[in-house]
Amino acid sequence: MLTKAYIPYKGYYSTPFSRWQGSFANEHAIIFAANTSKRWFTQKKWDPAMFDYLFLGITIGQPQWFYGSPWAAALIGAAGIPGVLLSQACTTSTTCIFQAAVGIETGFYKNAYCLMTDRCSNGPHTVWPNPNGPGGEVLSENWMMDNFGRDPWAKGAMIQTAENVAKEAGITREECDVVGLRRYEQYMDSSANDKAFKKRYMFPAEVSLSKKKTIVVEDDEGITPCTKEGLAALKTVLPDGTHTFGTQTHPADGNCAVVVTTREKAKELSSDSKIEVRIVSYGYARTKKGFMAMAVVPAVKMALENAGITIKDVKAIKTHNPFVANDIYLARQMNVDVNNFNNYGSSLIYGHPQAPTAGRCIIEGIEEVAMLGGGYLLWGGCAAGDTAAGLVLKIG
Repeated sequence: MLTKAYIPYKGYYSTPFSRWQGSFANEHAIIFAANTSKRWFTQKKWDPAMFDYLFLGITIGQPQWFYGSPWAAALIGAAGIPGVLLSQACTTSTTCIFQAAVGIETGFYKNAYCLMTDRCSNGPHTVWPNPNGPGGEVLSENWMMDNFGRDPWAKGAMIQTAENVAKEAGITREECDVVGLRRYEQYMDSSANDKAFKKRYMFPAEVSLSKKKTIVVEDDEGITPCTKEGLAALKTVLPDGTHTFGTQTHPADGNCAVVVTTREKAKELSSDSKIEVRIVSYGYARTKKGFMAMAVVPAVKMALENAGITIKDVKAIKTHNPFVANDIYLARQMNVDVNNFNNYGSSLIYGHPQAPTAGRCIIEGIEEVAMLGGGYLLWGGCAAGDTAAGLVLKIG
């Protein structure tokens, strides 16, 4: 259990997420995130020189990302601080936040900045020389599509892992459609009353189209409206599967950031010093080959055990749910109602830009628990390689 690592209330933001090949498709992910952070600091009237370490979470390579965190630190206005680049697929945000929390807990850092960003659009293609290839043939990889399409260890595509879990657990196509529609309805709640919930944490993104034209993106792009009839009419992605394009996520672009600091500094930076946000515990797991969605259960159980609480003590649950089967399996195993978590949105609906996905989910969870008067937040999500992570925070 952690006792000294805190997040200032409102000491975080997420940009809107833009569907693959949308408004953010040509933005350099590191520069885009740094520029967004600078604008956010200006609005908050914060000096980025207060940070002593930067955790840069990113999973898809960008030009000169070799310089990673130190470059990002300089771009945000904290040129004097070092940092590290972390990449843990879909749980990258969780890894950044937890590692920052451990640093605060041990006194290694005083104020850490976690900046998570990715651009799935227009991803890189890596080419390696192949000395054994005839006629100068090369080895090549499309960073995003090739890795979505094949796990080098389990050998299957990402969606196959979800279908493996659905088949073993007896999850039906009809169940997937019902929960998929519920997740869409929950997301739409965040847009009610002139996007009141989103405005609690979402920070507009600026995209420069030319020297004379800049656009401001204030809301998620590429959300597909869902109806019961529309979902039922879709074909499954795999011939014998349970998931359609309506019950799995889509690639996206965006960034988010979270400040991790001491209790005293968190109170100073908080927009409401009466609301404390403490990072309590972390969990991790790896499940059997090709059953990625199953890993979330032991990961969240570890996080709960490390926090000294049970699922009954949790006020809100947020998950990274690239496939609906993830949530159905978790709900069954943890004996919770699948309809009652992921309020106000989830990656199934607003998309999955890899590194910032979990961060946005956690930020939404903090705001939900704050609205409910405080309590424990549980986050859980899977990641490539049949792994998963869990995180417990206490709000209020």
